[in-house]
Amino acid sequence: MVGGALRALPAVHRSRRLVIEQMVRLGVESMPLVVLISVFTGAVAAWQAAYQFQGWVPIRYLGSVIGKNVVVELGPVLTSLVVAGRIAAAMAAELGTMRVTEQIDALEAMGIPPARYLVMPRLVAAVVMLPVMVIFADALAISGGFLVSNVLLDVNAHTFVVGLRRIFQVRDVVAGLEKAAVFGMFMAINGCHFGMAAKGGAEGVGRATTLAVVTSCVCVLVGDYFLTTFLFPITGV
Repeated sequence: MVGGALRALPAVHRSRRLVIEQMVRLGVESMPLVVLISVFTGAVAAWQAAYQFQGWVPIRYLGSVIGKNVVVELGPVLTSLVVAGRIAAAMAAELGTMRVTEQIDALEAMGIPPARYLVMPRLVAAVVMLPVMVIFADALAISGGFLVSNVLLDVNAHTFVVGLRRIFQVRDVVAGLEKAAVFGMFMAINGCHFGMAAKGGAEGVGRATTLAVVTSCVCVLVGDYFLTTFLFPITGV
């Protein structure tokens, strides 16, 4: 399945309508959820950081900690976990229904490869749209952290921004987006795999949907560890 989708990538321009349709369904329709989660993620990060700073770290470093944590870890991972529940479940349910109602068999009988027609557009859409959603999530989470810092913790805008800029690095943002692209690939592969393998009617589709969500979340968390150790090596230890 994955091999067939990858072999169809050179012809992605011929399937652009399907890819754009999936990008809208996976990305644009997930944005309300991303907005809500991101704002409160930043707010909680600010409050937690301030709580742990008490008596140990000057409050002027609050912006630095929030920015670094959001861009490197919280934005890519939490966004991917939340979106995985929606994307992987939607893919598994849709393809599972097509499998048990023999629509995929009909495509194969007509000579249309399911990997090119069904899997490749979803894979491309997930890999492209996850980093886009993480860009919005990072900005919203930092904004949420700023609001809490400014309104509840009495950190003025100048202090917050100076702290945010103090340790900002473009490579952190790029690494976070790379992680998001890999997580998007995990979701698409799991959603399509369990959906295409569904059998046993409605009960089988439900089981495939659950497996797709659980496996995607596990892949995101396990993959996050290995990607983090690779993208952010520790030197001088």
